[in-house]
Amino acid sequence: MTQTPQDPPSQAATGVAPAGDGASTATGGGFGLPVAVALIMGSIIGVGIFNLPTSLAGIGPITLVSMALTTVGAIVLALMFAALSRRLPADGGPYAYSRVAFGNVVGFFNAWSYWITAWAGNAGIAVGWVLYVEVFINKGQNKLITILLVLVGLWLPAVVNLSGVKNMGSVQLITTILKFAALLFVSIVGLFYIKSANFTPWNVSGEGAISAIGAGMAIALFSYLGVEVASVAAGKVRDPDKNVPKSTVLGTLACAVVYLLSLVAVFGIVPNGELQKSTAPFSDAVNTMFGGTWVGYIMAVVVIISGLGALNGWTMICAEMPLAAAQDGLFPERFSKMSTKGVPAFGIIASTVLASIAMGINYIGSGGAQVFTTLVLMTGITSAIPYAFSALAQIKWRIVDRRAMHGQRFARDMLVAVLALVFSILFIYYSRNTGASGFQYWAPFVLAAVALLLGIPVYFAQRNKMTQPEPVPEYR
Repeated sequence: MTQTPQDPPSQAATGVAPAGDGASTATGGGFGLPVAVALIMGSIIGVGIFNLPTSLAGIGPITLVSMALTTVGAIVLALMFAALSRRLPADGGPYAYSRVAFGNVVGFFNAWSYWITAWAGNAGIAVGWVLYVEVFINKGQNKLITILLVLVGLWLPAVVNLSGVKNMGSVQLITTILKFAALLFVSIVGLFYIKSANFTPWNVSGEGAISAIGAGMAIALFSYLGVEVASVAAGKVRDPDKNVPKSTVLGTLACAVVYLLSLVAVFGIVPNGELQKSTAPFSDAVNTMFGGTWVGYIMAVVVIISGLGALNGWTMICAEMPLAAAQDGLFPERFSKMSTKGVPAFGIIASTVLASIAMGINYIGSGGAQVFTTLVLMTGITSAIPYAFSALAQIKWRIVDRRAMHGQRFARDMLVAVLALVFSILFIYYSRNTGASGFQYWAPFVLAAVALLLGIPVYFAQRNKMTQPEPVPEYR
């Protein structure tokens, strides 16, 4: 954390300190607003949205309601992180908020949970990415070749990140423009090819409407992971107290528009039975729109580039969270060591190794689509935990602000935080693998629990090295 707040007379009474010079430590180098927006959009738009129709098709078009509600939740989370980052523009985002609000124990396990989200999410992105790669090669989906291709998808962005922040930022900006344009195309043109008959039957899950919508929300959340990444990487953003909130809201809103419209288009273009079997649903949709396969090939290329862009951004986040935690003594010191290129190389390599292992384990006995869904739901659980604690931190601080007569915008911030907390709890509750049986049904919870338990020995090894959190600055 980079905050260095001053110590006012009222601090003992309120637990709140006014912002000091540390609030804008990144005013020099680093990303400006355009790249910060690209980081948000590039991290949100990975391959999740491009594989989402297949994952949701087993539940049915009713999941369009799920996506709409998840979009509301994502915007609520974006508004909450914008407010929190304005107040505490420190590296680590959700980790920093939970640690300052509730202490090192809660801070550590939120950092650990978010770190799991980052590298397991990378594994999920790479698994979804390879489904589009296999439009061109390994069409028979030989599992060994598939795993080797996924490893290429994981390690190529790691090499880009290891080469330095400038290269990482350039790749992020270019890939974001390309994939946003592709989604915008399907969102607008695809609406003219919709057939209303493809929206029936509305619910094919065999469960009630509420359960079906909830299950769809848990899957859809993966497509919105990334609303908080600018706050996680605040130390690399110029004027973070201004640019982090702006980029968070602008990036999330832009993604929300194309997400909703493109998903409506794909469900309306491709019959549900075909969608459930598809490995590249957006390619299938544009092929249906224009006939032939050449347009589908172009879409597949765009998705491949999109996936590499998302993996590029998330690989940076995989290292930024443990970097911030290591600087506070919560993670092992080696995570804070910078390479000659100015990047936390150990965090990049360790996270990519773990993503590779998670991917390999999940391929045992499962096909690519099932592996993707399981990893998606697992990361939904591990991301919702720090989201929930960030909401609790905001609620706690705004109550303190109110008592100290700092009541400006109190109702709005409290409403946003409470909604964010409710959405986070729902995302965890509905993260069962609907449609699967036996171990696969509960696999997301089992994998998340095992990964979280592995953090216990790390916590005990680090607990005597942890520095005390600084007081939170006053609300501005």
